[in-house]
Amino acid sequence: MKKLLVLLTVFSFAFAAAGLAQTTMPSSESVLKQAYAQAGKENKKVMLIFHASWCGWCKKMEASLSDPTCKKFFDDNYVIATLDVMEQPAKASLENPGSLEVLKKFKGEKSGLPFWLILDANGTLLADSQIRPAGASLDTPGESVGCPASEKEVAYFTGLLKKTSNLNDEQLAIIAKRFAQNKPAPASTIHSQIDITTPQQAPKRLTKDF
Repeated sequence: MKKLLVLLTVFSFAFAAAGLAQTTMPSSESVLKQAYAQAGKENKKVMLIFHASWCGWCKKMEASLSDPTCKKFFDDNYVIATLDVMEQPAKASLENPGSLEVLKKFKGEKSGLPFWLILDANGTLLADSQIRPAGASLDTPGESVGCPASEKEVAYFTGLLKKTSNLNDEQLAIIAKRFAQNKPAPASTIHSQIDITTPQQAPKRLTKDF
């Protein structure tokens, strides 16, 4: 009986350890190391994106990059790597260990999410999501565009893509068109789409549309 209990205890710990191993996120160091190695082998740049599960704009960014209209353009020119960061306490296990330190290294901890970088295969920073005054260095704090949506943000994004890839103007135009779809609808348009039948229903529809 004692042997059976010991065996059951051992198996319980083994299964618990296996489950933990399956849910542990890869370290930021290993994610970057793999991305740099692939970029060097395939002669591409690395697009590193910091995101979190609670971040709606992060989901828009990922959906835009994965859209069938332009996914191949990104895949042919960039190794896209993601680091999960700044999760709520209940979902802290989703974070890649060391992600906040990497975010701070590139001065993005106060920029909001998503925050993204473009690096070469050696890890040299070429560009990031912050718009800066003309001529300013990458060390100068700027305003992060997050997921490009407005005309200014999309123009900035595609301008960086042009400088760091082999994408042509036609391909960049397709990318610009897709990211422009992220722009929130004007308030007047949102209100015109709401069928206000009772005072109680209006706020629910408005929240859902947002």
